[in-house]
Amino acid sequence: MRLIHTSDWHLGQTLHGQERDYEHAQFLAWLLDQLVAHQADALLIAGDIFDTVNPPLKAQERLYDFIVRAHERLPQLDIVMIAGNHDSGGRIELPAPLMRRLNAHAVGRISWVADGQLDHQRLLVPLHDARGKVAAWCLTLPFLRPAEVTGLVLGDDYMAGIAQVHERLITAAEAVRQPGQALVAMSHAHMAGGAVSEESERNIVIGNAEALPASLFPESVAYVALGHLHKPQYVAGQERIRYSGSPLPLSFAEVNYPHQVLMVELGGEALKGVEMLPVPRAVEMIRIGRAPLGEVITALEALPPTGLFDDNLPWLEVRVLLDEPLPDLRQRIETAISGKACRLVRIASEYAGKRGEADSDVLVGLDQISPQELFARAWEEQFGNPPDEQALDDFATLLQQVEFAGEEAGQ
Repeated sequence: MRLIHTSDWHLGQTLHGQERDYEHAQFLAWLLDQLVAHQADALLIAGDIFDTVNPPLKAQERLYDFIVRAHERLPQLDIVMIAGNHDSGGRIELPAPLMRRLNAHAVGRISWVADGQLDHQRLLVPLHDARGKVAAWCLTLPFLRPAEVTGLVLGDDYMAGIAQVHERLITAAEAVRQPGQALVAMSHAHMAGGAVSEESERNIVIGNAEALPASLFPESVAYVALGHLHKPQYVAGQERIRYSGSPLPLSFAEVNYPHQVLMVELGGEALKGVEMLPVPRAVEMIRIGRAPLGEVITALEALPPTGLFDDNLPWLEVRVLLDEPLPDLRQRIETAISGKACRLVRIASEYAGKRGEADSDVLVGLDQISPQELFARAWEEQFGNPPDEQALDDFATLLQQVEFAGEEAGQ
């Protein structure tokens, strides 16, 4: 059977205040065509479907319109999606009864039954081949929050709780599957050794631990479809454990990433192969600099002019090295790009020479600094030394509680 693995759509995302709905619409239209062209049996969406827990209405319309259209064109297609750390688990699951009529399954959070057992039935989704027979089981593992994996049932160790959830779900899957049926896990997590995009991914840090080991997925699991990290990559060098990466560059730091979805082919219980399907870029992203102002202006003036019928012009980020503040910097840059085929979304000023390195005084926006880094900076400013491990642990726990409370309030 054939699966399409994708993740980190971040529907509703804005790029420095500019909406990207057109890009998402183009991606979803392309993805639908790929599902049909390759006659996929299932689509796996490994979390961060939306960019925020309270996504705009247009973003929600994009998702559900896509599901309806996919069902119309491929009535046998199974669609399985899980919540990521950007998503509201409750919101993802809210239309589940309706989506099931379209062969779509949404899992936003794990739960426990009365006797302290993992409610594994709702986490195991059968995947059907072209003949309508169950050919695989999808083990759905949405982003696991501390409240879901700690407490009276599993104790207070977050990492041990995660290990227990994986072990119990895999045991349940191995018990229910029949000979010849594959096990496919889908998880939204930061796995050990994964490369992070610093500008657009939130480190999932709880108890000062963020990376999960590949050993959570034994060899009996034929394929692990991961979400969270935006750069496509293997985990621990294993082809069967992979991040598909985001279909769009979610920041200028991701411009040179390969953006793709993965077509996964299974033969019986085993993985036969994985093929990368590159996603066409609907809107280009241009990054000029880091360079002195003179070089930047020359590069900007060399950009092509706006055409008569140009639409959805490329996004532009400009990074300038300065020796001192320049009050008319924006005016100079805007003059240089007047009539050019681009849309300026960000100017970053970096000061060279203050401490010998250009990177020492980078001016960045709050949207590019993680909460943990802001906390560390504030702590050091207040007390004169970096926060210790206990302070970082306490802040990480508090941050998760606040995010969970915000999610609950938004449902």
